[in-house]
Amino acid sequence: MGIFFTRARFGKPQLVAGLLLLIFLVQCIWLSAYAVRNRQADPDDLARINSGLQQWKGVGVAGTPAHGSRNNPAIEDTNGLDSALAGRDGYDIHHSPLYYLLASAPVLLWTAALTPESRISWGWLGRLPFLLVGLLMGASLWYVAHRLYGNTAGYVVLALYCFSPGMIRSSAIWYERPEIIAVWGAFGSVFTAIAVAHTLYAPREVVLWNWRRIVLLGLSLALAIGSQFSLIVLVPMVLGLLLYLAPERRRASVVIWAAACVLAALMLLAVYSFDVTAFRNGMMHAQWWAFSGRALLMSGDYRQLLSQMSERSLALDLAIPAALIGFFVWPRARYFGNTAPLLIGILFLALGLAMPHYPGLGFRLVAMPFLFLFTGGILSEALDSQHRILAQSMAWGLLAAYAVWNLMELARVAVS
Repeated sequence: MGIFFTRARFGKPQLVAGLLLLIFLVQCIWLSAYAVRNRQADPDDLARINSGLQQWKGVGVAGTPAHGSRNNPAIEDTNGLDSALAGRDGYDIHHSPLYYLLASAPVLLWTAALTPESRISWGWLGRLPFLLVGLLMGASLWYVAHRLYGNTAGYVVLALYCFSPGMIRSSAIWYERPEIIAVWGAFGSVFTAIAVAHTLYAPREVVLWNWRRIVLLGLSLALAIGSQFSLIVLVPMVLGLLLYLAPERRRASVVIWAAACVLAALMLLAVYSFDVTAFRNGMMHAQWWAFSGRALLMSGDYRQLLSQMSERSLALDLAIPAALIGFFVWPRARYFGNTAPLLIGILFLALGLAMPHYPGLGFRLVAMPFLFLFTGGILSEALDSQHRILAQSMAWGLLAAYAVWNLMELARVAVS
């Protein structure tokens, strides 16, 4: 333990980040406390958890017609699926069984029957995985921002995340579907690919040497795609990043990418209980793409996007325009560490516009951590300039107002 807790690994920056994450967790618990008492906060909790429990007990496969819970009167109306997402032929066309298995895993500790009346007890267990992933997503964001931009910008990026209503609601499942696992998987896929690409310049046998990162990349892809099928777009995106960042090691890049994809496929097969037939049918019924070109031409969709982004992070309404101005007028700000998060965030927002219904809503949430990073990257350049004091004052002032506003909105939940 003494070797791990050194100043290099665990010092003041990590303590500050830990404090911010603790504040994030408290906010999530605050919302969850009201969510478990309010059945309307997520009426599909019972269906989602029951379907996952059936598979954990060896009865069928969650998210498919053979989930084994047709005879459960508590979920008869939804056929064991999330009622808003039940697709054709009884398959969940947006999620793999992973969506159900993760939600239900802690509920295995609950020995009594699951009923709406006992929700105040088992409801907490059903939220534990998403609260944990919300913390892990924040820790991952801090790690990347800290390494790319330094401590101060890292604090700003993490604060944007920790006081984001969208991230808090998704982690607490408060009138939001639990998409935080898809967000973490997408974020991990992108930055693990970037990390792998940079190691390809080392004079070693890169494929075998990178086996840990290959496993991590495969796991990230499985989490993302298993939580939202339309995130299959990450597969070509990861390959593009590897080839772009390591143009002289393209063969190794393709081998690493292919190995990670095979691992991700095996992990997805595992959540189908290694039932090849169920896996094949689930993939055939999955909605991988729901692109609508007309949606990109509808002004109402753009207004809806701006409104939704404001609800999920009001600070971005001010921070993103200022960061974009700095990016375009300041040559030193236009480097890969800033450009990549901006382009990836814009891509996910565009996909969110092109898919105006459920899958698109998930893409809009996935875009937010990348936009947080872009904001922090531009701020880090400003902090190294002659305008440091002004930039620092504006950043802390915005974050203070952002945090106070968010806490006031949380306080209103208690009296609503």
